[in-house]
Amino acid sequence: MSKIKIAELFYSIQGEGRYMGVPSVFLRTFGCNFKCAGFGMPRGEVSHEATDIAATHTMIESFMKYEDLPLVSTGCDSYASWMPEFKDLSPMLESNAIVNRIMEILPHKRWEDEHLVITGGEPLLGWQRAYPDLLDHPSMWRLREITFETNGTQKLTEEFKEYLVEWQMPNMDFSREVTFSVSAKLPCSGEKWEEAILPEVVCEYEEFGTAYLKFVIATEQDFADAECAIAAYRKAGFKGHVYLMPVGGVESVYALNNRTVADLAMKNGLRYSDRLQVPLFKNEWGT
Repeated sequence: MSKIKIAELFYSIQGEGRYMGVPSVFLRTFGCNFKCAGFGMPRGEVSHEATDIAATHTMIESFMKYEDLPLVSTGCDSYASWMPEFKDLSPMLESNAIVNRIMEILPHKRWEDEHLVITGGEPLLGWQRAYPDLLDHPSMWRLREITFETNGTQKLTEEFKEYLVEWQMPNMDFSREVTFSVSAKLPCSGEKWEEAILPEVVCEYEEFGTAYLKFVIATEQDFADAECAIAAYRKAGFKGHVYLMPVGGVESVYALNNRTVADLAMKNGLRYSDRLQVPLFKNEWGT
């Protein structure tokens, strides 16, 4: 039976993108190829909030579970899902254990209209091989919609491509759909353009589901970067929608730029994505 290292598993509403407001189970896998330490920082600088928290955790082991961890106002707001210092908080669980927990947290103890969001970290790193075993579990057959929240840098394996086609084959009961929510990282994230903006990878996602782009921005310069990235994706053949979303893992930062980002989206004919988990739940762990 396959195993997945799970950072978080919780029930909430989707706060971002295409399915904003939809009741969802979030399966957050451990591990990522990016740090995104530039979010919320002056251009060219990186945040040290997460590394400072990690140093405390390593020295005195003060945090026993995710809910104990402080939120950060800069850098990656899900830092504990990929930093090695916090790997002890993320258990390696077999598919059965994951599905049993999902059934426990679903309102009707089975899939109805809820959505499954597989996020991270970066969920397409090494866990693609484990998802078929999870999704083929008998208790998962009623699931109709899955979103992979990805940074758009990881190619799909041949085996997983075949599985996604099979999983979405029409049947007499209902249809299924896979969505790739691609949060491509602009320079404001602190990541390198040539490593973060990979249009050919994202274009391939469109062959196996619906894909859309989601750019986290705060300033006019960030938007200029987003325009360059959008042009690169379109040139490569990307056909999906594009969303602009404000920076802000805590409400004080989010409130500084959400109206600016909404205005930029309207002005340029792009979609705006809120981050409902910030004003509704203060972006606490497990929301």
